Amino acid sequence: MHNSLRLIKGKARDQLMMHPEDLTALGLADGQLVEVRATVGSVRIAVQATDTMMRGVVCLPHGFGHTRPGTRLGLAEQHPGVSYNDLTNAHQVDAVSGNAAMNGVRVEVAGV
Repeated sequence: MHNSLRLIKGKARDQLMMHPEDLTALGLADGQLVEVRATVGSVRIAVQATDTMMRGVVCLPHGFGHTRPGTRLGLAEQHPGVSYNDLTNAHQVDAVSGNAAMNGVRVEVAGV
């Protein structure tokens, strides 16, 4: 989806979404570059204040991170974003389905 100009036009969608009160509590500002750290890795990304997020929860849209070799996605490589996969543990699976655990990943957010 990120290799089609029609689908990547407009505002940036590769931002960490966070409740404004959480931003204030951490001394962060809307649009600021932050580091998101998990037990297996970290990424740097701009933060977007939105009251659609519950306090204490962040959202990092998936589908970005087109910087890896061999993707063959020319347009997407020009707007790579960061990969949600860099924060998830490949060995952590959902007990019921056996699928990779992609939700409920504990992270820390700090200004850069």
